[in-house]
Amino acid sequence: MIVPAGAVAPELRGRAALLLRGPALFHLRRGGALERCERIGYNLARETPMPPQSKIQLGPSESLPNGKAVYASGSGLALVTLLNPPANGYSHAMMRDLDEAILRARFDESVQVIVLAGAGEKFFCAGADISMLHEVTPEFKYAFCLHANETLLRLEHTPKLVIGALGGHCVGGGLEIALACDLRIARKGSGRTGLPEVTLGVLPGTGGTQRLARLVGTSRAIELMASGRLFDYEEALALGLVNELREAPDDESFLVSVLETARGYCTPGKASLAVGMIKRAVQTGEGLPLESGLALERELQARLFASADAREGIAAFVERRAPKFLGH
Repeated sequence: MIVPAGAVAPELRGRAALLLRGPALFHLRRGGALERCERIGYNLARETPMPPQSKIQLGPSESLPNGKAVYASGSGLALVTLLNPPANGYSHAMMRDLDEAILRARFDESVQVIVLAGAGEKFFCAGADISMLHEVTPEFKYAFCLHANETLLRLEHTPKLVIGALGGHCVGGGLEIALACDLRIARKGSGRTGLPEVTLGVLPGTGGTQRLARLVGTSRAIELMASGRLFDYEEALALGLVNELREAPDDESFLVSVLETARGYCTPGKASLAVGMIKRAVQTGEGLPLESGLALERELQARLFASADAREGIAAFVERRAPKFLGH
């Protein structure tokens, strides 16, 4: 979570165990934390050298209504940080906050790429809050799973690229959330991943049985879920669960590097509208018969052909210059 000057949410102050993301992690009760925020300001490049043309500036962080996620945007990006210490376990309240963040980013025309992260060093997300599941009725559990399914489908079908920044353990429902991202970048050596729900006598109920099989194949998906074993990110890379392993000296440097990658999919260097339409064609078309998928592809291509970005891209190619895309 990037915390600009004076933007620490009131409910976050004084939580002794909570660490926030930024160009440096800091303890909220340590002296000088707010001074450090002021020194960092909005420009991450002040502490981490970045290309001048791609400096990232995020506006104030905002705690979402249930206090289980934090939202910040700027430079074409929306950063959504899951926040439920100590392990970022998700609950219905967190899913409602994630849903709110997705809709906010979807309707914000200035947001071109969404980055999803977890607060703190140790966990991206440890899955569902088991104590919550222990206390509620079977009917609530069903409604909880249904809403989680709807939320992650909304994430998948938002026509903007979504990148999961996996720093720390990403297990159970945490992996199911990550699987709904378009790209997953993991910090090397930071944790393990897997779907161990079978050890609780249940199955991965937030899309794991469906999305995992689509990524790694039926037999391998059944083996991973039926065994419930956890594995490191190196194996996850080999399986195709993550797109890239990234070495970073600490988690805040890792997040900054992922934000830089995300910025590379934004205007003016990249046609973000086309990126979103590519995502839409693949995510929606994957479940369609080939003929229907091709029809969808044609319709999306027709929309792009009529866009300013397509005119700019073609003109730049003919004129042998770098394009300057606008995102529309």
